[in-house]
Amino acid sequence: MRTKPEPQLDRNALAARFAGVRALTEALVAPLSDADSTVQSMDDASPAKWHLAHTTWFLETFILRDFVAGYALHDERFPFLFNSYYEAEGRRHSRARRGMVTRPTLDEVLAYRGHVDAALLAALPALPAAARELVTLGCHHEEQHQELLITDLLHLMAQNPLEPAVWLAERKVPVEMPGPIGWIEGDAEVTEVGFGGDCFSFDCEGPRHATLLSPHAIADRTITNGEWAAFIADGGYAEPRHWLSDGWAWVKAEGIAAPLYWEQQDGAWTRFGLDGRRPIDPAAPVTHVSFYEADAYASWAGVRLPTEAEWEAAAAAHDPLGGNQLDAAGAVEPRPATHGPAFFGDVWEWTGSAFRPYPGFRPIEGAVGEYNGKFMSGQFVLRGGSCATPRGHVRASYRNFFYPHQRWQFTGVRLAKDL
Repeated sequence: MRTKPEPQLDRNALAARFAGVRALTEALVAPLSDADSTVQSMDDASPAKWHLAHTTWFLETFILRDFVAGYALHDERFPFLFNSYYEAEGRRHSRARRGMVTRPTLDEVLAYRGHVDAALLAALPALPAAARELVTLGCHHEEQHQELLITDLLHLMAQNPLEPAVWLAERKVPVEMPGPIGWIEGDAEVTEVGFGGDCFSFDCEGPRHATLLSPHAIADRTITNGEWAAFIADGGYAEPRHWLSDGWAWVKAEGIAAPLYWEQQDGAWTRFGLDGRRPIDPAAPVTHVSFYEADAYASWAGVRLPTEAEWEAAAAAHDPLGGNQLDAAGAVEPRPATHGPAFFGDVWEWTGSAFRPYPGFRPIEGAVGEYNGKFMSGQFVLRGGSCATPRGHVRASYRNFFYPHQRWQFTGVRLAKDL
């Protein structure tokens, strides 16, 4: 999935990275019951148990089955259940009915993971370079599913009238609202964007290529809950002139009046999170807003969303390891928090750019070539990672993508303007 081959990790380092990624996924589901891990809250989300099994199927299929002589599948029924969208791998269970799979149980899925982990680690010393590259891909793939597991679990728990907390976090006093937005100016220039290094990247991040930037400025922070509440109070969801036609139709059809998980109680806004329902922190970044909402807010503010090239050019000077991201399992607390001008962490930032291939893009051969390329239609690019993104997973060139109405991820807004 890289734009160019990367130097191979030492086998011991790769084994340690693999074990760490797999352990974090299991730590994320430690508080869950079998029922918690089985239920599916909507078609876009998947049960936690499915994420556990799918990431394991990926490793078993593309590494153990294809590179380890004599390996026998743990259960020949599992490929049908846990393939996601790989047409080249044959028939699969309907995505919308993943929540109906009550068997295998959570314990049986964890046993499946243990079997595959042991087999892969035993085979790793003798695996060829191509297979070790797939182990690296499998680690990055699982990190994507760690974030999906968290956001899917949040959506699931929000459907429960009890609004249970999964992780009990210490109640924090809201911090002072940040000052006015500052603007980082960008000159008119031809700049290089896209991945150009020697470490791992996904295929959609390249090839690196030249693009023209017009004079512009990009905000030095994201929009806060307090600023979004002002948008609502000013009739932001009731004034069609701020909305794209499709977005306005979505607002009217779905009765949208606030970010996902927001609710008014006694005249004050609250939000639901994995730590239960709490008052919104007016200084924290707003999250769980769609592209339509982000674009409408930008219109209301008299500016626009950044292009992904503008975002990448500005973010290149910032540390991808900075900001509020998902850390070690002992410190899991995925919620946005004010952290200063970092371009990474807290919330995925909508851009105004469609998710389309870069000049010269070619999907790689084989089933794993279906990873990104076939989704380059009707979706928009998000940048920067979120509080649920494992630290070290993203970089300035990383391209996330969702449909414009989707908002169950930790998605927020950074503004831009023309100069």
